[in-house]
Amino acid sequence: MGFEWFVCRRYLKAKRKQGFISLISIISIVGVAIGVAALIIVLAVMTGFSNELRAKILGINSHIIVQKYGGPIDNYPALAKKIMGIAGVTATTPYILTQTMITSEQGGSGAILRGIAPHSAAQTLKLGKYLKGCRLSDLAESPTAKDGRRAVPGIILGNELAKQLRVYQGDKVRLMSTAGTLTPIGLIPRLKTCRVLGVFKTGMYEYDSAMAFVSLKTAQNFLELGTAVHGIEVRLRHIYQAKKISHEIQRRLGFTYITKDWMSMNKNLFSALLLEKTALSIIVALVVLVAAFNIVSTLIMVVMEKTKDIAILKAMGASAAQIMKIFVYEGLVIGLTGTFLGLFSGLTVCKILARYHFIKLPDVYPISTLPVEVVTRDVIMVAASAVIITLLATIYPSWQASRVDPATALRYE
Repeated sequence: MGFEWFVCRRYLKAKRKQGFISLISIISIVGVAIGVAALIIVLAVMTGFSNELRAKILGINSHIIVQKYGGPIDNYPALAKKIMGIAGVTATTPYILTQTMITSEQGGSGAILRGIAPHSAAQTLKLGKYLKGCRLSDLAESPTAKDGRRAVPGIILGNELAKQLRVYQGDKVRLMSTAGTLTPIGLIPRLKTCRVLGVFKTGMYEYDSAMAFVSLKTAQNFLELGTAVHGIEVRLRHIYQAKKISHEIQRRLGFTYITKDWMSMNKNLFSALLLEKTALSIIVALVVLVAAFNIVSTLIMVVMEKTKDIAILKAMGASAAQIMKIFVYEGLVIGLTGTFLGLFSGLTVCKILARYHFIKLPDVYPISTLPVEVVTRDVIMVAASAVIITLLATIYPSWQASRVDPATALRYE
């Protein structure tokens, strides 16, 4: 055992008359532990919330959308084939997007109508896990009904939208578009009757209350687009390559097309979440700083209490560096003990929250229970930061101890 470590252990074991110093040491350890545990829990909750929200957004939207300047895309199969040739792209699907009025016998509401190709959309979108009472493939339009008449096309409504219209599975709704036909008596809106196949519920009110899905063919007939579509949705193997691949698609297709990736389309939302995560982390990190000041005060009082011992050690030949190491080690023991206890407590709480989901969130959030996702990088960052802060807290008291003059300290002893 080294000389410095031996003396450090003796100082950590306070005698009865030094009980107050020992109590402050314990408070410092608890303060560091609480700060580290709180930081880990806050980061895990914010990461889980951000990832869960991203999963919901990307479940109903694609990673990249491709549109054409000036109007619809006519040759979308050839365009989709060219996009599929780009490394990192896993699936594509055409889409039609328009605003419409949906009415039922009980009421009406404005909505965003999305026409999708059910089979390719199943690979590009993750909408299937949000559907209730139907499957995405049910949108595939049957040419005729059993009695020989043309079948009524199906529609899938958002859960909240279905509530507003007061319709259930099997009920009929009517689509109305203001982009109708101009006649001598005025503008006649386009109308289309659809049968409700089921609903989807993402938990995000802006989607559940204002979105409806129909087949691509139904949307084309409703808007009289022929075989054209409004754009192509693209799914990637790695979502964080969206910006890079978006630029590559733009380069290959030319200046007549425009591409948008999911990060740019939801930039404000995720920037706000990142800012909130950073702000909460800074606020909670103040707990660790307070504990660090406790370590400073503890070591200063130990130095004042042990001035005579330090003088004797220096008179016996101990160098200033050795004296400094004694108190640096003492501060590090306090900091490392608190950091370890904080890591253990924080990870344990996160594991319990992730497993049992006993904290329920209000309906205003798109998530029903508190989401928790521990990221190893965050844990390492918190642990390293806590150790560095506690190490910095030991420098001044240790330096003061190394400057004790033996002759002055022992003059009146």
